[in-house]
Amino acid sequence: MPELPEVESVRRQLEPALVGRRFESVEIADSRLVRPYEPAEVAAELEGERVAAVARRGKYLVVRFESGRVLLIHLRMTGSFRHAPDGLLQDDPHRRAVVRLDDGSDVAYRDVRRFGTWLLLEPGEDEPYLTAKVGVEPLEALFTAAHLGERLAGRRAPVKAALLDQRTLAGMGNIYVDEALWRARVNPLRPAESLDRDELRRLHRGIRAALEHGIARQGSTLRDYRLPDGEGGTMQDEFRAYGREGEPCDRCGTPIAKTRVAGRGTWFCPACQPQRPQVATSSSRRPSRSRRQSSV
Repeated sequence: MPELPEVESVRRQLEPALVGRRFESVEIADSRLVRPYEPAEVAAELEGERVAAVARRGKYLVVRFESGRVLLIHLRMTGSFRHAPDGLLQDDPHRRAVVRLDDGSDVAYRDVRRFGTWLLLEPGEDEPYLTAKVGVEPLEALFTAAHLGERLAGRRAPVKAALLDQRTLAGMGNIYVDEALWRARVNPLRPAESLDRDELRRLHRGIRAALEHGIARQGSTLRDYRLPDGEGGTMQDEFRAYGREGEPCDRCGTPIAKTRVAGRGTWFCPACQPQRPQVATSSSRRPSRSRRQSSV
């Protein structure tokens, strides 16, 4: 499923193609895309709308129109876009919708497994809808280590399961949670509430670093994910944990292990990410003030 880096990469390519353009015509060929509404009715409502901005909230693409309306697009597992000049869209059996823009170009939506959704909202409806669905953006200033600790406090579920909950953080998914936990040296099975302040700080940094790295590589192309220009991302070539069972950890050389958390395949380093937090031994602890004074 496309996660925050993939959706952000799609947004960055769609933005210059869509902003300022008018939807000249819209064809929605798959009723699942807009159910329970009729495709022809949604297409008619979209025609004539001019795009003011293309934003992102978590895994949602947010197309804002000058009228104040908003089109929320969720790519789910296999949704993607293609942008091409008029007449240059290739035949595609998985094409579910096509928007003709007023500059003559086409933006096509394809979805192999047909789980993606388009939802047209009236002015003012988008913020309440999104606030109920997703938490804070992990790359914005509001997301701090303290905020992360508040969101995980009192949660006995494994920390990976807590991070996969979109109400905890917007946009995190299986790939980047594994990558963030590896960077933070936190075991994915640890109870979320058990992380101490230092671990929360490391996890906060790990989340940001994993997502920023993914965006810099334009996401991960494992199967169906593609950018609107047809190219794929390259993050899959630089995974530190995800999908690397049996390969040596880049940090310590221990083979990467695989388990399951919340029904999802989960990869981690058993040496760098121990299931029990490491406690300093008595010999490695800093001596007390009285002991240091007596030794002088």
